[in-house]
Amino acid sequence: MTTSPGYDLKHLIATNASAAFNRLIGLEVVAGAAGEVEFQMPWRDDFTQYAGHLHAGMIAALLDTACGFAAATVVGKVTASHFSMNCLRPAVGRRFVVKGRTLRAGRKQTFAQAELFAEDEQGELSLVATGETVLVPLGM
Repeated sequence: MTTSPGYDLKHLIATNASAAFNRLIGLEVVAGAAGEVEFQMPWRDDFTQYAGHLHAGMIAALLDTACGFAAATVVGKVTASHFSMNCLRPAVGRRFVVKGRTLRAGRKQTFAQAELFAEDEQGELSLVATGETVLVPLGM
């Protein structure tokens, strides 16, 4: 399998900027390499649920996006065929960092994993959720 030109950081930033949802939530590409990506998103009160922590739907979106981008750096455009997540603790912080990585890239399926961290006021990161996605390559 050849590596997609999508792992270029400039390309990842442009792809992220082209996604309306990613712009809406303030998702920013921090780092990227073949098979790996890192995003950050600032805390926003309008993404919370009734108890005051990040809504599980937003957690899922962050994990799914990181998995998709990580896979795309290896195989090109993808779409998710299965997604699962585990919420480990309430997601509260001044900012969130999500890291995705490709576990295995194939012609018909690609497997990726992501971790979501909450950053507190002292800059300490706590793991708050994990996710795994099976993706289907769409071709270049």
